[in-house]
Amino acid sequence: MSAHAGATRPPRAPALPDPGAGSRTRPVAWWGFLSLVVALAACTPAGDSRQHATPPANGAAPSTDASGGGPPCTTSVDTLPAPPAGYRLVGEDVAVPNAPVMSAEDSGEADPAARLFAKWGLVVRAGTVVDLRVAPGWQDKARLGWGGTGTPAATVTVHACAPAGGQAQWMAFVGGTWVAQAACVPLIVTSNGQTDRVHLGIGVPCDKTTTP
Repeated sequence: MSAHAGATRPPRAPALPDPGAGSRTRPVAWWGFLSLVVALAACTPAGDSRQHATPPANGAAPSTDASGGGPPCTTSVDTLPAPPAGYRLVGEDVAVPNAPVMSAEDSGEADPAARLFAKWGLVVRAGTVVDLRVAPGWQDKARLGWGGTGTPAATVTVHACAPAGGQAQWMAFVGGTWVAQAACVPLIVTSNGQTDRVHLGIGVPCDKTTTP
């Protein structure tokens, strides 16, 4: 009998995992996780906007107040060298549509004074602050709003901060007028100490006796 026949063999060491295998699978799992996160983020709703804002027509960024003073800048959607065709001036700093009637549709707003909505763009001279309000006696019949300012209101302020470079002469803002029912709505516009009045046909034309 051999001297080694009765010897007990030492237990075999367990096989170690191939280090290369883990290093090859880890990136695949990581990128799969990252792709899932990106996909979930893309599905997150962005929220509803009351002003139904549209993207800038010429890629213009929202105006900013370089001085840091005064009211916050109202978000604009376009910069213009002059008020566009189909607009009329109100005073020196504001232009509104010249259409005899602006179409009004159901707004979905809970406020009875904002049952119908007529969407139109307000054009304001760059670098000015304009206050707009419905005329006395119309506070429970009409609302205003431009630039994604939030809840429609009887009085709004539009701060047309000039964009970087100062080349634009006029700024355009998305918004419009809400009314309880179709009507010829009188608005009061104040800028640089000057106050003017304008009538807008929301759903119906203003009659010939109404001063434009």
